Amino acid sequence: MITGKNYIGFELSAKGNLSYKTFNPQLNIENQTTFIEATPAEIETACLLAESAFHSYKTYSGKDKAAFLNAIADEILALDDELIQTYCSETGLPEGRAKGERGRTIGQLRSFAELVAEGSWVEATIDTAQPNREPMPKSDIRKMMVPLGPVVVFGASNFPLAYSTAGGDTAAALAAGCPVIVKSHPMHAGTGELVASAIVKAAKKTGMPKGVFSNLNSSGIEVGTQLVKDSRVKAVGFTGSIKGGRALYDLASQREEPIPVFAEMGSVNPVVMLPEALKNRGEALAKTYASSITLGTGQFCTNPGLILGIESEALSHFIAQLSEEIINIEPSCMLHPNIMGAYNSKKAKALSHSELEISADYNMEVQTNYARQAVTTVKGASFIKNSDLHEEVFGPFSMVVQCKDAKELETVITKLEGQLTGTVIAETNEVSNYSKVISALQNRVGRIIYNGVPTGVEVCPSMVHGGPYPASTDSRFTAVGIHSIKRWVRPFSYQDWPNNLLPDELKNENPLEISRLLNNTQTRDAI
Repeated sequence: MITGKNYIGFELSAKGNLSYKTFNPQLNIENQTTFIEATPAEIETACLLAESAFHSYKTYSGKDKAAFLNAIADEILALDDELIQTYCSETGLPEGRAKGERGRTIGQLRSFAELVAEGSWVEATIDTAQPNREPMPKSDIRKMMVPLGPVVVFGASNFPLAYSTAGGDTAAALAAGCPVIVKSHPMHAGTGELVASAIVKAAKKTGMPKGVFSNLNSSGIEVGTQLVKDSRVKAVGFTGSIKGGRALYDLASQREEPIPVFAEMGSVNPVVMLPEALKNRGEALAKTYASSITLGTGQFCTNPGLILGIESEALSHFIAQLSEEIINIEPSCMLHPNIMGAYNSKKAKALSHSELEISADYNMEVQTNYARQAVTTVKGASFIKNSDLHEEVFGPFSMVVQCKDAKELETVITKLEGQLTGTVIAETNEVSNYSKVISALQNRVGRIIYNGVPTGVEVCPSMVHGGPYPASTDSRFTAVGIHSIKRWVRPFSYQDWPNNLLPDELKNENPLEISRLLNNTQTRDAI
């Protein structure tokens, strides 16, 4: 049952006077539940509880944390149809998408549970003492990853489950041993509260400390600002706009003790279409990319918003085919009127540019909050000199840049900001002729795709979901997959400590039987 209250640790709380409601974009009406914003006092209590919980939670075994994560997954599944219907009513997304995202969320939780139950993820490294070494004896030094402390996670508008309350950031932080305070996204606060109730139930069932999790409501920036400024918070996770992510990054860096902000932000995900591939497969590619651009109403961070090619008859034909295919796709609902308004505004700004040509702009009647898809094109030289054309238009929109030659194509890529993905559409025999283009693309992205589409992010250990700024605030880390746990930990060394006082991960006998780097050799052996 949705109450509209905040979870402060294990307790429901609603002491504030400010309130708001979520919105059903399909029906174009407000949903019924009133949500009460967290007060400064409630935020203070949540931070106090998180700090207190950290002192014990960081010592919990991997198996205990795995039991907690698996219990969260079980409790989310137990929410069943109530969760799915709430999700749909707050997003305008179809039931199939809701169930698919729930499955992804469950999979993430269980993969982190498996990771911490096995235990080798801590990267235990041991260099044993050499007391007789000349000219100086060598100390016994042992290293492992330890959790940072309480983490604040900001829910994402476009993924109410997989990137929000119990999404990848939360799952990774809990797996690392960090308590989590979620700043629930106001567009899907009901979905967020239901998932929060599942996390709290799981925490109680598995004996987790009070304060290991809190969920705070807010329709503005005040709650998030107070959380990031709080000295007990040690890291922040964010998925959203460049403006929002940069504001949090700046706020965190201005603290007396600056903290890391791991923000995944804007990306236009450039797609390089090489000549031979366009000549041989142009029509099929047009159909594929029309579907990719409009998938989920273009509301994916990996939406292909920029297509790059070299002027040719094949490229002209591709643009015509893409324009025809995209107009034949039925428009769909955006997540919220505010997102719809931002899309229309940014789209209008792009379409008004004097050097941009409109290739396709859906002009039939659509339902309220349904987005009209568009394709535009521009010359490479114009794109290079007009940086405002590089900006993301969040929605079913894509721009084709026509470059005069490979050199100009390379220049276009080098002028781009950092991106989550880059795609190369090519025939095998032509790839070697564009090595500089592909190298330039590699320098701008976190993931490079060959003959595919960027939409769709597989949750697996090899996935990198991040990239050079502003795709993310730190390109060394991924926001997806088990390695995203590395954002919430730091390396820590013990020097000459007695064996019985060391954590199990570093003891001579290796009681956890984890894989360790022992004197430069990877092994599960005891010392």
